[in-house]
Amino acid sequence: MPSVKPKRFTFLLLDHFTMLPFSAVIEPLRLANRASETLQYEWRLVGPWGAFATCSNGTRIVLDGGLSDDVPVSRDDVVIVCGGTNIASQATKPVLNWLRRQSRGGATIAGVCTGAWIMAEAGLLDGRKATIHWENHDGFAEAFPEVDLYRSVFVNDGNRLTAAGGTSSIDLMLHLIAQALGEAIASEIADQMLHTAIRSDQDHQRLSIPTRIGVRHPRLAAVIARMEANLEDPISPAELAADAGMSTRQLERLFRRYLNRSPKRYYMETRLARARNLLMQTEMSIIEVALASGFSSPSHFSKCYRARYGSTPYRQRGTGTTGTG
Repeated sequence: MPSVKPKRFTFLLLDHFTMLPFSAVIEPLRLANRASETLQYEWRLVGPWGAFATCSNGTRIVLDGGLSDDVPVSRDDVVIVCGGTNIASQATKPVLNWLRRQSRGGATIAGVCTGAWIMAEAGLLDGRKATIHWENHDGFAEAFPEVDLYRSVFVNDGNRLTAAGGTSSIDLMLHLIAQALGEAIASEIADQMLHTAIRSDQDHQRLSIPTRIGVRHPRLAAVIARMEANLEDPISPAELAADAGMSTRQLERLFRRYLNRSPKRYYMETRLARARNLLMQTEMSIIEVALASGFSSPSHFSKCYRARYGSTPYRQRGTGTTGTG
């Protein structure tokens, strides 16, 4: 393969970034150099603090520099924002301004795990397609309605790239490497990483409902999918049953047999899980969270929340345990 100027990636490591997606985006670059037997890619690590960045598991990564003009980024570069927990607190003015400068300079901006949140805060995803880790999806959708949000493992929207985190970051990088160096090299890298099923931007983040609940029952899966699609405006058990072609009593028996709970309880737990994510990841008021989770009464919401999680929504928000683990 002829010698070319290596393409440069700049990794912005935010405090509490998650290790797995970071490893998943940088390792394919190393393996691409190895597979092509030429220096196709080079990279450097920067962060708000300049000296090192601490990931969510406590490991410290030594950085090549901070967010200053002595770390120039060209229009051919790719900047990858590596996010993690407590992501909203990482949207500081220096970070957002630095990202905006790189965008104005023509660089491609990418985000992995919760990196899309910072991109959205910087205004870089307005009117664009994006994805984010499923745990942060609801909070992101509420905070940034101007972003066209998907549940795909990754999204390629021209000079805006986002991956949901975890191993989805491998899929994004293999997609980019295949475009630049060919499918054969991308497949060789996947084999080296024992990544035997390369996913596309059409693949969803989460397991199918039957796999998730450990039950392969089409009508049960259909009812649960309907519940998950209607958390803000819950559907009555009678309507769920009728749409599934069964009686309410049959629906009750189905849920108790396979999930050991009533449809009402399962629906409630799903709505409360959404409420918890919104509390942790947004600045929405308690009443706004309640309404977005299908509760018309704040007092009823608080009572149900405490019964489920052992704490009121007000106290839960004060714990500060936000973002993806």
